[in-house]
Amino acid sequence: MTALAPLAARVCPWLVDAAAPDRDEPEDGVVRAMTLILRLEREGPTRTAVLEAAASAALALCLDERAAPEGEWFDAVATWAGAGRIRKLSRRARTAHWRAVQEVPGVTVGELVRALVPGPVDDVPHEVRRLQIGGTDLPADEPGPPAAGRPVIWLSPEVEQTVGKAAAQVGHASMILATVLAASGDDPAVALEASVRPASREDWARWTAVLDADPTGQAAWEGDGVVPVRDAGFTEVAPGTVTCVAAR
Repeated sequence: MTALAPLAARVCPWLVDAAAPDRDEPEDGVVRAMTLILRLEREGPTRTAVLEAAASAALALCLDERAAPEGEWFDAVATWAGAGRIRKLSRRARTAHWRAVQEVPGVTVGELVRALVPGPVDDVPHEVRRLQIGGTDLPADEPGPPAAGRPVIWLSPEVEQTVGKAAAQVGHASMILATVLAASGDDPAVALEASVRPASREDWARWTAVLDADPTGQAAWEGDGVVPVRDAGFTEVAPGTVTCVAAR
């Protein structure tokens, strides 16, 4: 069992016995989020490198032994994952601010992204609160084809997203893919190595047609091995927009 177990009823109801929650907001009224700190120095990394690190960091925190039952992070992660929407916020940092957030509980991947233990959005440490949220972007790059034999998170070719928004979406995608893999009896950790690439319009049209026909996602998973990320619509895109899919 991992702290992601509560997510399964929402993202792959055909694989589990538990009923999906009938509400998107936590019962206690506390809005929680995982913060992703993106390291954007003046001579910044590529957009793809940041997004792949974000996808890995978000999931790595959830699979960390400290997020396992009896671990110090379990309650925080499980409560957040089971609350409805798995909210994420992206902030950017560099130099001393980046070094400072290494002291906040979380997991860093590639010295590019640090995922912080989820908590109330209105109660964050000073080292995090002072970091900017909006306006985070990097130009598109040309990473080439994804590595063979690894999962791929395919970004929608129909939706423009800043790197901060896309980082949150690929973080959702890696977690959802890991949850479905675990519920299927497979190793969720393989999703840690996911590549991130823009989808072709042809592939995207095929996947979204299947998802429109079967909103549960079962047909898309069983037929194409993909799971969707549908945005809640708080920022940048309309509610229900499929921002990316993760392919096993």
